[in-house]
Amino acid sequence: MNKKFSRAFTLIELLVVIATIIILAAIAVPAFNSVLERAKVTKDLSNLRQIALLTQTYLNDKDGILPVINAAPGIGTNVSPVIYPKYVATKKVFQSPFDKRAASETDSAPVSYGINANMYVASPGIAGNTAKVVSPSSTILMAPNYNGNPALSNSWTGVATTVPNLPIGGVPGMTVGTQRSGTQINVLFCDLHAESMTFGPATTPGTFQDTTSNPLGLKHWDPTQ
Repeated sequence: MNKKFSRAFTLIELLVVIATIIILAAIAVPAFNSVLERAKVTKDLSNLRQIALLTQTYLNDKDGILPVINAAPGIGTNVSPVIYPKYVATKKVFQSPFDKRAASETDSAPVSYGINANMYVASPGIAGNTAKVVSPSSTILMAPNYNGNPALSNSWTGVATTVPNLPIGGVPGMTVGTQRSGTQINVLFCDLHAESMTFGPATTPGTFQDTTSNPLGLKHWDPTQ
């Protein structure tokens, strides 16, 4: 009489399958994380470009004088009367994709970006008059505003009514950038173009926290240079 046998996997075969799955996962996960980060970088740059467009519209109406509000860009008390909703339809454009807080359209909506405070002071600033910016393409206007590690939700504290301005040279507690393992960050310049730039210490010329770069042409925070 013929006997029927069902063939099972051997221990060696199971180990080979498990090892193969682990290897594939090790390859796939970093690739997926890289794609996800690139998407966030693209969205972040898109936000800054949209903010640039609404800022330009506002400046056209106000003879080049920056708005005095407390949400990006500005230094007053409330985003709603000045920028929203006249110049932008949604407050969500002010929230970076790296900022993991819940989105909102309320007066306490998350705001991830801050403005270079030099834009408003008389010296070494321009007292809000963008026509006085000496090198618009290399002077930082706006950037993400957080403390510590941007991967942590509690590092982002800005909201529509109380968001602080971005101090000269970046927030002191910004220890790493938003992308490329903390080595890069997206920035909006005074000529209203946005780009990714190096995030580094003030002693490194041309980096995000460098405030005294010379020669001119390096990226900096001083609108009079």
